Amino acid sequence: MEREFKESIHKAVNDANLTGALGTFSEAYKVNRTKAYEGIDFEELRNRIASIKGHAASNLKELSAQFASAAEARGATVFRTSDPAKVREYILKVAKDNGVKSVVKSKSMATEEIHLNPFLEAAGIEVGETDLGEWIIQLAGQTPSHMVMPAIHMTRDEVADLFSKEVDERLSSDIPRLVKVARDQLRPKFLNADMGISGGNIAVAETGSIVLMTNEGNARLVTSLPRIHVALVGIEKLVEKLADIAPILKALPRSATAQLLTSYVSIISGPTPNPDGSIKDLHIILMDNRRTEMAEDPIFKQALQCIRCASCLNVCPVFRLVGGHVFGKVYTGGIGTILTAWFDELKKSEDIQGLCIQCGNCKEVCPGKIDIPELIMEIRRRLVKDQGLPLLQKTIYAVVNNRKLFHGMLRAASVVAKPLATGGFLRHLPLFLADLTDGRSLPAIAEEPFRDRFKKITQPECAQKAVFYAGCLIDFAYPEMGEALVRILNKAGIQVLFPEEQTCCGAPARYNGAYEVAARNAADNIKALLEVEADYVVSACPTCTVALVHDFSSTLKSTGQQEWLTQATILAKKTMDFSSLLKQLVDQGRVSFKEGQELGAITYHDSCHLKRTLHATEQPRELLTKAGYELKEMFECDMCCGMGGSYSLKLPEISGPILQRKISNIRSADAETVAMDCPGCVMQIRGGFDQDGGDVRVKHTVELLAERMKE
Repeated sequence: MEREFKESIHKAVNDANLTGALGTFSEAYKVNRTKAYEGIDFEELRNRIASIKGHAASNLKELSAQFASAAEARGATVFRTSDPAKVREYILKVAKDNGVKSVVKSKSMATEEIHLNPFLEAAGIEVGETDLGEWIIQLAGQTPSHMVMPAIHMTRDEVADLFSKEVDERLSSDIPRLVKVARDQLRPKFLNADMGISGGNIAVAETGSIVLMTNEGNARLVTSLPRIHVALVGIEKLVEKLADIAPILKALPRSATAQLLTSYVSIISGPTPNPDGSIKDLHIILMDNRRTEMAEDPIFKQALQCIRCASCLNVCPVFRLVGGHVFGKVYTGGIGTILTAWFDELKKSEDIQGLCIQCGNCKEVCPGKIDIPELIMEIRRRLVKDQGLPLLQKTIYAVVNNRKLFHGMLRAASVVAKPLATGGFLRHLPLFLADLTDGRSLPAIAEEPFRDRFKKITQPECAQKAVFYAGCLIDFAYPEMGEALVRILNKAGIQVLFPEEQTCCGAPARYNGAYEVAARNAADNIKALLEVEADYVVSACPTCTVALVHDFSSTLKSTGQQEWLTQATILAKKTMDFSSLLKQLVDQGRVSFKEGQELGAITYHDSCHLKRTLHATEQPRELLTKAGYELKEMFECDMCCGMGGSYSLKLPEISGPILQRKISNIRSADAETVAMDCPGCVMQIRGGFDQDGGDVRVKHTVELLAERMKE
């Protein structure tokens, strides 16, 4: 990443006002959103929205034409274009033809997208934002940091300072007083404006209607008081029928601000009378700007299902640390990264796409059912395809794709790092590697990897067999986890097999856009894991499990390696995460746990891939409870720990604060042990506690359950 971008990250994470404001909102949002959706089947609702918006995305040209015809029949003038420059020129021409001197605007991301304000101001037209948040950032000379709450990054003290300068009076940070000042300042702008400019939350092709949803009432004033109304609407806002707006009206306020409904819903169908009795001049601009091109892309088409609620920002652990001025351009956060790559250009998303930690929070809450993490992965793939890999990454992946060389280097690293290791940790690394142990110790490479220890394990002959896919961390850093898994499965009457040709699952390469490298890893592992007959393939690493179950197939498809797809499907069907398999075995009475012993309290951290992709949340909790542990849920148990694979190495300035928040939540749970199902999370959290001086045990679930298993 460029130095300037890194500096912006550093500045943001060290801005206590920014991180405090975003963190407080994020915590409250999750609780309030849950309440707002009580009694509503969110999955059914988001399926309806995805269907409505997906249908519209498949028929943009037809719906645009239908909308234009219906709106013009009601007396509106409709202008359609794909060129942002022509949008600006059209609005300026309307203004000049009508002698417009001043414009008032309601909140519109489409106008931000085309940088309309500075264009009109350069032509001598006064432009006033009237949404409170937009007015605040206009006074500050900033751009929106959030698509729904543009000034969320500012404290009320900062707003008070801005307003004080505007009215030339020292104001306190009393919110009712500040709102009154804003009302007094904005009211004359509404009354004196010649033109009002709005966006549109929804455009209905059937009736030619524009739907606006607001809380402040300013949009109604913008669209009713000035004699000219210009509505700028991206064509992705189109839906086919008036009935299609109902599910969006239900989801948008709940997802955006955790409200049951917005204060105002306006449906504008044709020109309305002006205060003087004349008929308003209504211009509706349908803007394409590569949206049709996006709709024709089979992968990115789903991004047009976005209803601009920004819930993806509200739950993002990275966004709440750095805000939208770092994580975004015009559009912010995860969805903003995708829109930037299309509405601007792919290269403009190069820095911001790297901020995504792939935790999957956004996918879980998106009412448009958009797989934002997967689309960001596709951006990475296309960037690598266009620009190639940096030399260092090429070198690393060349090693990883050579299993014998890769494993040989890991063994060598165990020997080389031995003088630096104390208590199983690397706490201080020399020279340019020092940042890697800043805030988190790293595990020392095991002197004897699991693949060597496995040969010494005596197992009973069993009718059922399971192939164990260890992954790099269990194999070379935490072999004791692998041994615990073998003991448990043996007790259940399952013999464990360990094909030595297995290698890296390819997740590090895939998450960095190097799909060709990941495809090679996939092929090598498919061959190794299927060459032995077994009933199951089991992994105790959710990231690896996701690779085997989901990523191998999609990676092979993306790289055109069709010859491995059938075997990838077979492997996916046989693969299970450890907790889900063990839950089945316990339910079948094949494994049981000791009884009658008082155990200390335990809390559980949900690993991102286990919860959000594999949907295994209750299984590990039920197993730990059956094993006799007292489970205490921690706050934000399912929020990312900051590991993100190589993310913690590339962006320690973001990974570190996320980890510290997780450690704080674990401490607040008042438990002696924290359990998790991911060796990567163990590495992150155990390393954090080592440097933090904490006495909380950090354990993989497999180790805790092995300790409690009846002999």
